[in-house]
Amino acid sequence: MAKGESKSNPRVAAYDDLPYYLKPCILYFGIYPEDYSIHHNRLTQQWIAEGFVKSDGRTLEQVADEYLSELIYRSLVQVSTVGFEGKVQSCQVHDLLREVIITKVKDLSFCHFVHESATSGIARRLSMDTSSNNVSNCSNNTHIRAIHAFGKGGLLEPFIGQLSSKSRLKVLDLGGTSLNYAPSNLGNLFHLRYLNLRGNKVRVLPKSVGKLLNLETLDIRDTLVRELPSEINKLKKLRHLLAFHRNYHAEYSSMGFTSGVLIEKGIKKLTSLQNLYYVEVDEGGIDLIQEMRMLKQLKKLGLRCVRREYGNAICASVVGMTNLESLNITAISEDEIIDLNSMSSLPQLRRLKLKARLEKMPNWISKLDFLVKIRLTLSKLKDDPLRSLQNLPNLLQLGVMDKAYDGEMLHFQSGGFPKLKKLDLFGLNSVNSILIDSGALLSLEYFTITKIPHLNKVSSGIKSLDNLKVLDFVDMPTEFVGSIDPQNGQDYWIINHVPLVLIRRWIGPKVNHFEIRTIHSSSNDSN
Repeated sequence: MAKGESKSNPRVAAYDDLPYYLKPCILYFGIYPEDYSIHHNRLTQQWIAEGFVKSDGRTLEQVADEYLSELIYRSLVQVSTVGFEGKVQSCQVHDLLREVIITKVKDLSFCHFVHESATSGIARRLSMDTSSNNVSNCSNNTHIRAIHAFGKGGLLEPFIGQLSSKSRLKVLDLGGTSLNYAPSNLGNLFHLRYLNLRGNKVRVLPKSVGKLLNLETLDIRDTLVRELPSEINKLKKLRHLLAFHRNYHAEYSSMGFTSGVLIEKGIKKLTSLQNLYYVEVDEGGIDLIQEMRMLKQLKKLGLRCVRREYGNAICASVVGMTNLESLNITAISEDEIIDLNSMSSLPQLRRLKLKARLEKMPNWISKLDFLVKIRLTLSKLKDDPLRSLQNLPNLLQLGVMDKAYDGEMLHFQSGGFPKLKKLDLFGLNSVNSILIDSGALLSLEYFTITKIPHLNKVSSGIKSLDNLKVLDFVDMPTEFVGSIDPQNGQDYWIINHVPLVLIRRWIGPKVNHFEIRTIHSSSNDSN
């Protein structure tokens, strides 16, 4: 870059003005393809694995979040998506800044782009287009610290298998590529801290994975891996174990949509774990759940195939997880009753998903002052669950799903759910009326009603929901849909203030294949 260019180019100046610890973080965006939106966790976990993030008494994840926030504050990173809690979910850099970053990346030998030419000299990182003919020429470079692969082309298995045991590789990101299997000598990569195989067709993790003693993140989401080798329990530095598969190729099923992995006993050794989801616990049973009480750093835990007799063990193990922010529990079958009433209150819990039959709503749930999201599924509650939840001070999202409630009426009382922004009601076969008092749901923005077969009229209380942005009706009875038709529907007046109303009908075969009709508000029609 020409001398003095930093004075004439404000983007160059902005980079030059960064503190030393943020410069490699912003350069990392150059590794990803143009217009690529990077998930927040993926990015910060890679920064940590590379050693860019230094501890100051807080967790490395907290420090990395602060780094990203500072780059956003300096207008160097653009926020792509934000969650309901206001946390950045994904981000990217502007094309013009990316040009500056790419120039810096090349000048500093920060990264080599394999699709451009065969690598030569010292390349610290590789950004690979997997369809490139040059991929196979890069495996013997022992200076490589990180490999990022993009695209579905090429044969990655031989390339990964040829990586030298002398490699200093810390980051191996193969998410979304065409990898069919994980080479048996994967364990040779002793220095590896971050391994992403997400979205590949890998079925088995080799036993050699137990040699990756420095591994901090293992992401095998949406792969075909169903069981982890016992050697996984040797990875005492592991912080994030992300493992589930979702079936997008059929109609939605509460029990069959998500599956986790089997883990053998010995998990109590993984005391650095912060994220663990989802574990199928039916084979390990109570002994496996009791081991989890040693995982005191956990922030997110997901358990599947839970049996009735596991309830007390879960409560006893979770009580010591004082940092727990997210808990997801799924029973082994629709009729399996799970008793969680002995749970002590979880002071930091922010997200709770219970997919199990409950004899009653656990009392501790109403005391979760920091809870922002709750989803109840298959609970078959006799009493209206809204009474227990309506005064939660920070609740933003609520889902009452698939037989969660066996009563005929849901009643949203005045003053209830003051901060709720998103409400999902799904598959409530007994409900025939929804009553919304004036003064209820004052902050609601998104309201979805799906497959409630006996609900033939829209709630008149929707008229008072002034902040509502989207109403989404899915697979509702013909009479219900006809009542809100803009031309002839007698209840159209109730919804005519909502900017966007969706009428959806599932046509399959995949989960998200819908026929969609839209109704725009009458105020929009007149403009």
